[in-house]
Amino acid sequence: MTLSAVGYTPHATPILTDISFTVMPGEFVTIAGPSGSGKSTLLRLIATLLTPTTGTITYAGRPQSSYEKTAYRREVSYCFQQPSLFGRTVQDNLTFPYTIRQQPADPERLTAALATMSLPAAMLTKPITELSGGEKQRIALLRNLLFEPKLLLLDEVTTGLDAVTKDTVHQVIAEANARGVTVLSVTHDDRELAQATRTITIAAGRQEVSA
Repeated sequence: MTLSAVGYTPHATPILTDISFTVMPGEFVTIAGPSGSGKSTLLRLIATLLTPTTGTITYAGRPQSSYEKTAYRREVSYCFQQPSLFGRTVQDNLTFPYTIRQQPADPERLTAALATMSLPAAMLTKPITELSGGEKQRIALLRNLLFEPKLLLLDEVTTGLDAVTKDTVHQVIAEANARGVTVLSVTHDDRELAQATRTITIAAGRQEVSA
C-alpha cells in the first residue's frame, strides 16, 4: 500500500495535505497524533469510504480506484472506532462474511473465533442490543477477521475498553499480524504503539514523520 501526496479537501479547508508513505506486507504500522489531526479521515480514504481530492493511493501495484469496491474491501478491511453491528444477533454478524462469499457458515469456526476473544459459544444467539461496548467491539473485530484480510485498518479499536478486554484484543491483533496480516492502526494506546514496526505521526492534517 502506497500513498503519494494524498490530500483531502472536501470543502474550503483541507483536512489532509501531502501524505506520502508505504506500508509493506506484514508490517504493523501505527498512525499517531493529536485528536482532530485527520488520522481517522486517512483510514477512511485507504478504506475507500472517502476519495482523495489530490494524490494517489496504490494497492498491490494498482491504483485504488481501479478496484471494484467489494473486492477491494475483502482485502483491505476497516474496523470502526464505534463498532457497527447489524441484524438481530451476534450470529447475524458473524455469518455475514460467509453470506457475501456465498458459503455456508461453519458453526465450529464461529465458536472457536468467539473463544479467541474470551467469549462463550452461547454468545452467538445473544441479541446485539444486549451487548456491552466491549463485546460489540470484539464481535466487530471478529467479523473482520473470520476471512483474514491482507490489510487490517483499525481506528482506535481499544478506546474505552477495560484492561482485560484490551489485552485480549491486543493478543488477537498480534496473532493476526504474526500470520501475515498487515496492520495499520490509528491509536493512542501505548501497547499498540509499542507493538508497531514503526509509527507515522499526523498533526494538523500533515505528516510529521516521513516513512
